[in-house]
Amino acid sequence: MFQRSYLQPLLSRVREPRRFIQVIIGPRQVGKTTLVLQLKEQCRLPARFVSADAIADSNVTWLEQEWEISRTLSRKEGSSLLIIDEIQKIHKWSETVKALWDTDTREKMDVKVFLLGSSRLLLQQGVTESLAGRFESTYMGHWSYSEMEEAFGWTAEEYAWFGGYPGSADLVRDEKRWKNYVQQSLIETSISKDILMLTRVDKPALMRRLFELGCLYSGQVLSYTKMLGQLGDAGNTTTLSHYLELLDTAGLVAGIEKYAGKAIRKRSSSPKFQVHNTALISAQMPEFYGEIKQQPAGWGRIVESAIGAHLLNHALSEGYALNYWREGNEEVDFVLEKKGKLVGLEVKTSGALNTKGMTAFKNHFNPHKILLIGPSGLPWQELLTLNPATLF
Repeated sequence: MFQRSYLQPLLSRVREPRRFIQVIIGPRQVGKTTLVLQLKEQCRLPARFVSADAIADSNVTWLEQEWEISRTLSRKEGSSLLIIDEIQKIHKWSETVKALWDTDTREKMDVKVFLLGSSRLLLQQGVTESLAGRFESTYMGHWSYSEMEEAFGWTAEEYAWFGGYPGSADLVRDEKRWKNYVQQSLIETSISKDILMLTRVDKPALMRRLFELGCLYSGQVLSYTKMLGQLGDAGNTTTLSHYLELLDTAGLVAGIEKYAGKAIRKRSSSPKFQVHNTALISAQMPEFYGEIKQQPAGWGRIVESAIGAHLLNHALSEGYALNYWREGNEEVDFVLEKKGKLVGLEVKTSGALNTKGMTAFKNHFNPHKILLIGPSGLPWQELLTLNPATLF
């Protein structure tokens, strides 16, 4: 069975003396459960894997009972591992975990704990509010091209269209079936279970339409005012901004902010839509893979979204900021920032070569590096094999 790169570092942490709660965060269908089951098999500790997915949201008693079973294992064997999936489904889970963890610390009980969840926002709120100083977090993003190539033999072009959902890989030869699976089992489940069931959303229909708009315009900058016009809703821009944040934390669609060198100007900018996984776009399009490749403009948008998704997923795991830059008619598609260093990336999928935006950006900010991605520069297929953090 394919093993993601997260497995060995987490195994090392299990083998260390009990020190921190391990929190694994990531979207649905990226292999979090598979990874911890591999961990359970290889860690050589008595281990329990349980899921809160079907537990009543107020049932902290279930959580306490599962923890007590692991304490019993620890008393018998000297140490044990407790893995809890979808922890955010338990109401006030973080306060309960804090109390149980602190009790074990005082009583020198060696129960090592892994918490998993698909709602990045709710898990981050819980651990920062109640578990400060007690946890380490690992973000598991969507599968990269290199992983899909190794596991399934995909080409970069197939990855750009079908995205990085390993569970759907066997369906791509029947593309109609694949589209239905992504729409019903991945998109609908992520929106309904990871957002609507866990967070107050006053206008769920508006949020769903915003998701569809974000996929349709992935790679494009759109002001919130224009979004309201497109959505035909009398809501306000604050509501749209909040809904876009929820879609982002569920690993669906992000709104990349404009780079301006000043945080205030970034927050006031029009967002650039960016999907976390290009399957979210192609599953909703009428074209099939063979057809879209014959449409240069449409295929170019898919490639740029694949590059953006690659950069976005690594931004969350590698700790760099991802923005775009635009001033008048000049633009740079992606701006990466880490520890004061800037890297600009301009994507040109066609033969047309206009580097005015790159020149203007360089004159404004003196970046560490600026790269052209496309036929006249670094091939986009090669960029998808790189960890973007190595560009700094």
